[in-house]
Parts: sequence; C-alpha cells; structure tokens
Amino acid sequence: MEKRTFKNKVYQQLANIVKAMSNPHRLEILELLAQGQFSVAEIAEETDITGANASQHLQVLKQAQLVETQRDGNRVYYQLAGQSVYKAWKALRDLGIERIAEIERVIQQFRESRQSLETLSSDQLAEKMKQEDITIVDVRPQQEFDEGHIAGALNIPVGDLSEKMDELPKDQEVVAYCRGPFCVFADDAVELLRNKGFNAKRLDEGYPEWMIEQLPIEQS
Repeated sequence: MEKRTFKNKVYQQLANIVKAMSNPHRLEILELLAQGQFSVAEIAEETDITGANASQHLQVLKQAQLVETQRDGNRVYYQLAGQSVYKAWKALRDLGIERIAEIERVIQQFRESRQSLETLSSDQLAEKMKQEDITIVDVRPQQEFDEGHIAGALNIPVGDLSEKMDELPKDQEVVAYCRGPFCVFADDAVELLRNKGFNAKRLDEGYPEWMIEQLPIEQS
C-alpha cells in the first residue's frame, strides 16, 4: 500500500467519527448514554426530539461504532460502545469550554440567572467528603442513580425535591449533581434549596466524570 493511500484511508475513517459527532443532538445523546442504557423512546423524551429523529441519529452513531445495542425481550437499548467514546466526547467538550469564550459566557450567564453560580470541582468535593459532614444529592432519575452514583449520595430526582426537602439536614452543606456540566437538573435543585435557606452548591461536572477519575462510587 502506498503511503498516501495509507494516510488517506486512516484519516478518512477518523473523519467519519468526527462527522458522526458533528451534530448537537448526537452530542447530547452521547452524554445521556454516559449515564447508562436507554431505549429510543427514552432518548427522544430526554433530548426533546421525535422518536424518528432519535432513531436516525442513533443509526449514524452506530454506523460510526460509537454506540451499540442490547436487546431485552422485545425492547432494544442503546449504550456507549465503550468508555473511550465518553472520554472523546469529554475531551471535545472541555476543548470547547477552554477555547470558545461564548460557551463559558453562556454557562456563567445561565448560572447567574439561576442563583447557582457557586460550584465545586470533583477534587474539592472528594476532599470535603473526607474532612467534614456534607450531604450529596444525586438529582438524576432513579434508573440512572441505580446504574452508579457517588458513594454516599442520596437520590432525590429534581422533580421530587420540593416534597422531600425536609429529609435534608439544614446544618450541613448540600451538594447537588446530575449528568454533567450542561445538565440543568443540579441548577434547578440548587435554586430550590437556596430559596429554602440551604447552603447549596452544585458539582461542576457529573457522575461520569467522577467515575472516570476513579473517585468512590456505588451501585444500587
């Protein structure tokens, strides 16, 4: 094989992966699938697109070998093809936050408007867990919590938080987390908690990042 042919073939295959990821809905789907397995209908609901569009996007991702399927009876579930897929998405996301000022500006404006600007890094939270009493709340749906969560975290989905707020101690700092830095569940939770007098912050990332950093996790 000629050198140029070799390079063209390799770079074309890599370009196919980049092309598969070059859609905002598909990037959101990849971040969602980092939480666990989902059906087409669940993916459509979580990403606010039609089932037909979700299916089309999933086929593109599957053709690029970024996602794979698993059948449970008559239902088909999608999942990431491996942890390396999530790491690739995270690297792209981190590059965007670092190099594109508009992304950071939008994030900051959103959190300022929701009174949830104050955040903790994974390292800061891990250190606090060793040294002081702190309450950690996973505000994702229970299905995602059961797949895996930060060790010691309570699962109170954000939709249930108003009713279950009395279960949380007011004399401890409360840290809420969800799917990642672009997930708004934790922002909603922090806003609710602060309005009720809690000392609440959000984890600046989510469970997948915590897991990749090999910090303490549990599964239900």
